[in-house]
Amino acid sequence: MRYCINCCIHLLPNDLHRQCFRCRGPNHNNQKCPVCKGENKIPLYTDSKQMKLLAVLEVRTDHRESWNGFFCLRKGKLCSLIFGLIIMTLVMASYILTGAKHGLLLIPSPFHYGAFASNPSLMDNESLSDMKDHYQPSKMNISYVKDYPSIKLIIDTITSKIEFMTRQRPDLEELRKQEPHMFSVIPNKFLPNSKNPCWYEEYRGNTTTDPYATNSYALYSKRFRTIFDYLRKVFWNHLYHYKDKHYRLRCLPHFYIIGQPKCGTTDLYDRLRLHPDVRFSAIKEPHWWTRKRFGIIRLRDGFHDRYPVEDYLDLFDLAAHQIQGVLQSEAAKEHGKMNNIIIGEASASTMWDNNAWIFFYDNSTEGEPPFLIQDFIHAFQPNAKLIIMLRDPVERLYSDYLYFASANKSVEDFHEKVAESLQLFENCMLDYSLRACVYNNTLNNAMPVRLQVGLYVVYLLDWLTVFDKDQILVLRLEDHASNVKYTMHMVFQFLDLGPLSEKQEALITKSPASNTRRPEDRSLGPMLPTTKAILRDFYRPFNTKLAQVLFDDAFLWKRT
Repeated sequence: MRYCINCCIHLLPNDLHRQCFRCRGPNHNNQKCPVCKGENKIPLYTDSKQMKLLAVLEVRTDHRESWNGFFCLRKGKLCSLIFGLIIMTLVMASYILTGAKHGLLLIPSPFHYGAFASNPSLMDNESLSDMKDHYQPSKMNISYVKDYPSIKLIIDTITSKIEFMTRQRPDLEELRKQEPHMFSVIPNKFLPNSKNPCWYEEYRGNTTTDPYATNSYALYSKRFRTIFDYLRKVFWNHLYHYKDKHYRLRCLPHFYIIGQPKCGTTDLYDRLRLHPDVRFSAIKEPHWWTRKRFGIIRLRDGFHDRYPVEDYLDLFDLAAHQIQGVLQSEAAKEHGKMNNIIIGEASASTMWDNNAWIFFYDNSTEGEPPFLIQDFIHAFQPNAKLIIMLRDPVERLYSDYLYFASANKSVEDFHEKVAESLQLFENCMLDYSLRACVYNNTLNNAMPVRLQVGLYVVYLLDWLTVFDKDQILVLRLEDHASNVKYTMHMVFQFLDLGPLSEKQEALITKSPASNTRRPEDRSLGPMLPTTKAILRDFYRPFNTKLAQVLFDDAFLWKRT
């Protein structure tokens, strides 16, 4: 079919449409044209037959019709242009996102920092948790290699501010004021014939009472409910009856594996629990001293109800039942036999995580926490033994990033997060002491990677203010990985554990390593050489001090 573009009517075959004078040229006048003037209704033809429609097409000869096609054309072009721009934007966004991940961008990807503003006007008694109000975007952009001198200047500034100051230890009465309930539950004397700090506590419930009904670990975590279901079944079988009263044996750990995360603590825990005289808490990492007693599940989620000390002690009931069985045996009663079972706890946050202090303790120490975890542990257990497993802090940080980062992991992303964290740390050090920055909750939450966890010597020195050096065993993951048998013997000797048979020793030392790097993380490969060089520079003064404190140059990590 053919149509006249001016009259919009159907043309018959071979019809030249001579009645339309507009087809002849632009000088056609509708008012003078006898065809257009005399007829304002034009019949339509369908299949070569004239037919009348219910509505007749009115052909209006207004001059505005000549512009309709033009505006329609302009609208079509405009829509096409907008659609094209949208497609181009989506393509560019996809290119930037995928290109940045794989290092395909033609230009370096700049990033901005949120940092502690250096502000001397901050009051001495201002809460560090309020410092987030002083965050300022930095004008500095740091790229992978070209800006290494800029990052080195940041590290030099940090190094120039480092001072290892001796911490003032709080006295016992100050600790009692802070945690009166804890001191009312845990006695200051324990059973003499047990290596573990154990004591008998009167139980006032009856046979219908659920002893674990209010335990927060059982209430808030489904994976622990099976353990507590078993404890409920055997609870009454292990009560001690004396003068019409019921008593339950309560115990605290004899030793703690206190750190550090991503340093092999899980592997050490798995091997130690194979020893016949070692028991652990029902949960590997209760995190009670550092988090749960403050009501912290995850600090970014805010605070929940505080876990009382009774909930923590419940975690050692399985071990306490076994210790009680030995203490009440006839042989033990007759010969005063010492119970050899020892209990351990392996929360890798115990050594370093004091982030909650700012919310619960008075901030009158220029940003430094007045009380630390070790103060309270020592108050109850002055003879406790502590095991620390460390590794090269550079490799620890990368492993930590691979384990905890949720998405878009890459060596380039790690590099940028390291650079951003360094600047945040530098800005804190300009105004506060090293200890204040290390224990600064706001800073630690702001840093994209946990730089502070690798500052081992800062934490170790603070633990040495309350515990003797011979109560702390410090191991290196590198040594443990190369010679498991040697490091396990060191641990057995440190804990005064008895000799093992060859079969028992083989079971402990020849088991496969635990908690190794995931295959998908291995595929990312090592960190960038520039990133490693930056972190080496940052951790060097801290490693040097650590080697001096431990009298062991292996903690310089020069060969790793």
